[in-house]
Amino acid sequence: MITGDASYIKKINRSLIIREILKEGMISRADLSKITALTRATISSQVADLLEEELVIETQLEHNSVGRKPIMLSLNGQAGYALGIDLDFSQISFTLSNLLGQPISSETIELHTHDYADILKQLIQYITRYQEEFSNSRYGIVGIVIAIHGLVSNEQTIQYVPRFQWVNTNLKSDLEEALGTEVHLENNANLSAFAERVFIHHETDNLLCATLYSGIGLGMIMNNKFFRGHDGFAGEIGHMIVVPGGKPCNCGNKGCWERYASETSVFESLSERKNIRNITYEQVRQWLNEKDVDVHEVMEQFIYYLSIGLNNLININNPDVVVVDSELLRMYPDALQKIHQNLHSQISHYRQLTLSTIGKKSCVLGACALAITHFLDVPMLNLPYEEKR
Repeated sequence: MITGDASYIKKINRSLIIREILKEGMISRADLSKITALTRATISSQVADLLEEELVIETQLEHNSVGRKPIMLSLNGQAGYALGIDLDFSQISFTLSNLLGQPISSETIELHTHDYADILKQLIQYITRYQEEFSNSRYGIVGIVIAIHGLVSNEQTIQYVPRFQWVNTNLKSDLEEALGTEVHLENNANLSAFAERVFIHHETDNLLCATLYSGIGLGMIMNNKFFRGHDGFAGEIGHMIVVPGGKPCNCGNKGCWERYASETSVFESLSERKNIRNITYEQVRQWLNEKDVDVHEVMEQFIYYLSIGLNNLININNPDVVVVDSELLRMYPDALQKIHQNLHSQISHYRQLTLSTIGKKSCVLGACALAITHFLDVPMLNLPYEEKR
């Protein structure tokens, strides 16, 4: 039998109650007791604490039936705010959400430097502004999570960011020293996977999310936890070799998956064929509408190599849900059907393969969600997602 002291048991019960309130949106004390199998006395005591802390609010429902009007409990989304930051190659995106994961404000600044000291200064400046602006709520900024497009160790030190050429950089401690508050760093693909689980795929504990933009990153949620590997570097799947002796890659190998199945590889191929530099999504969309032969051939090749890698991922991990995040695939007709047609193996088992509906903002929304998870001290969140975001 599992035993523990009273404070530990109380903490577990609190986490369970908060998670169910979030999952249901609004729920009565009686229904909480039924779902959690906790006594009504335990529910009443815990809810009283949450009400006093202003984390939960009560709403009396109007109804026409005879009897006492039910009092419903819901999380107080305005009690505090989470700050998610996407530190990308050419820009930094900031999104502030309430405790329900609903974005309150978003902004993006252009980066004109890769110098660590300059970027650190900009981060401190913007984070400080957010802290001051939202200090009047009960808990202010409850957490700060930064998405890193590179290797982040289990100790949250930056091992390597290829585009910045940052090596063994301790951004976390430098920010915490300047801000006087805790900051968390996480790999961008992990955060995209976390957003897909929190906002969309509530019915799975095992999810893979492959992001296909500048390279290929893989976020892995296994048993509702990040799968990080020994040092925290798991998921660098873009450097899986799919064409032995193929195109050279910056990592030092040849034939890496991201040289054939990332959006960057598509834009490079189209640039060579069209003799046009800096091709945009809108140009690709226009060519697709015009049924351009070159674009069709490049996209079919893209899907072919993408399917090879996805087949490997599925066979290695046996996931429940596989999410692919690519703007090009979202605009290409029948892209998902074509991927399915290329997955022929009888031993590949998964329940669902889908294109991301959140898109590029999944990274920063995942950062907000992770900050909320830390603050509420719950293992996983189920939050609603609104397309208008």
